[in-house]
Amino acid sequence: MRVLVVDDDEIHLLILRKIFEKSHDMVVTAHNGLEALKVLETDHGFHVILTDIVMPEMDGIEFLMNFKKQDFSKRIPVIGFTAGDVEYYRKKSAIAFDSLVSKPLDFYDLYTLAKLKVDAQLN
Repeated sequence: MRVLVVDDDEIHLLILRKIFEKSHDMVVTAHNGLEALKVLETDHGFHVILTDIVMPEMDGIEFLMNFKKQDFSKRIPVIGFTAGDVEYYRKKSAIAFDSLVSKPLDFYDLYTLAKLKVDAQLN
């Protein structure tokens, strides 16, 4: 599985990378939505995207809105996570995340959710 993880928290990036790589998944990281969009300009081969909501330069909601304009986005589930009010961000986002979870994260639960979303997308 190829995973794009977007978060400005280096520790979250490191933990998620280790968890996914332990299962032999390939992980690419970005520190904000703008970096993630730059990655996606040249690489459409991700199976799932995990993104924080609150980040500098471009937050997760703005990233999602820009990402969903791309034709290839329909086949890639996006899971958002936030320390804020999940319901607030669910309502604020004009385009829905495939899943939206709250911090603090159980990183293994997030891994399991990502696997489930990818499996559902492939079937």
